[in-house]
Amino acid sequence: MIPRYSRPEMTEIFSERAKFNRWLEIELLAVEARARLGQVPMEELSELKAQASFDEARIAEIEAVRHHDVVAFVESVRECTGEEGRHVHFGLTSSDVVDTATAVALRDACELLIEGVGRLTQSVRLKALEHRGTFMAGRTHGVHAEPTTFGLKLASWAFELERDRGRLRRARDAVATGKLSGAVGTYSQLPFEVEAYVCDRLGLSIEDAASQVVARDRHAESLGAMALTGASLERFAQEIRHLQRTEVSEVQEPFAAGQKGSSAMPHKRNPIVCERICGLARLLRAHAQTGLENVALWHERDISHSSVERITLPDSCILLDYMLERMNWVVTGMIVRPQRMLRNLDASLGLVHSQSVLGALLEKSLPRELAYELVQRNAAVAWDEQRSFLELLKSDPEVTQHLDPAEIEACFDNARYVENADVIFERLEAL
Repeated sequence: MIPRYSRPEMTEIFSERAKFNRWLEIELLAVEARARLGQVPMEELSELKAQASFDEARIAEIEAVRHHDVVAFVESVRECTGEEGRHVHFGLTSSDVVDTATAVALRDACELLIEGVGRLTQSVRLKALEHRGTFMAGRTHGVHAEPTTFGLKLASWAFELERDRGRLRRARDAVATGKLSGAVGTYSQLPFEVEAYVCDRLGLSIEDAASQVVARDRHAESLGAMALTGASLERFAQEIRHLQRTEVSEVQEPFAAGQKGSSAMPHKRNPIVCERICGLARLLRAHAQTGLENVALWHERDISHSSVERITLPDSCILLDYMLERMNWVVTGMIVRPQRMLRNLDASLGLVHSQSVLGALLEKSLPRELAYELVQRNAAVAWDEQRSFLELLKSDPEVTQHLDPAEIEACFDNARYVENADVIFERLEAL
């Protein structure tokens, strides 16, 4: 991933040096396991561990000739050792090393993502509680529906993030799976105890029945969880973009000191971070699709997945990590305009209260079709002629014969819409 959308802690997990360090650790743990089984002299193990290292430049040189990165790595390690180097990669196939190392990397990456989702969840939760009573228009189809509060809108984000965190935890557990069972998964060259020892030391589960590789449904699950989390962030960012439109102007993402929104128009304050998050979510979805396509490999394994995963696995982790940090920045610094929200709520001339009026008429035992027609008729006049819905209702004799002015006005109280919403905030406080 390009540095623009990367953060150092996550990027380091997928650096070449970190990858080779994981490979070397697995190679040495396999020798250590064999030594514990009496297959390698302990003194040779000690000598090997003291000598074993690698040179990244040398690996690149060898790979240019061998056209195989694991072979190049093993040869580089053996060049740094004496006779003891013969124990390196004994009985292993490349995927034993690569897949087990990938499991470690993805597990560690998922841990960072889970922490990032946790931080964002807390930021959203606090902002939701802060704005539990900040009234605004609820919108369906982009059109005013009923009053709600900004806190309730944010509460739905917090609970979605908690579900995202659960999915990432499950994906972490699924992908934290290694294998050292050989060329077709039969333990033909090494006993099961070697795999068990290595995976235990690395904190990994073991693939119950591997082919040459760890089954790719695990990786597809992790990419899917990341894509779903990205889709959540896109939903939040898109909502902020809509609410920041000039005609709405209820919310604005932070605008830093010295920032410029346009090279041509000095007045511009564009939701560029939210737009960026929406765009990057598309990449995560594309990577998830490739993860699904990597599940079906030929027989015990082909290599069609390998080139794809070199891009999609690290890039998805790095991208989502960056997106979570940026979304947290947006939420914590978000500018909220309660007065504008009320002004926009009033801009629909009271039509947001139509269902409350309908309910009040129904409670007077009017047939639903008649009550609906009375309310809809007045609503149409209010909208088409830009007149007060409340005043129209109070001047309609067919309405006032059932509802007195005080009963009609009670339908227009914003507070009545959230009388039962405390249960949502109780759930949020417990989150």
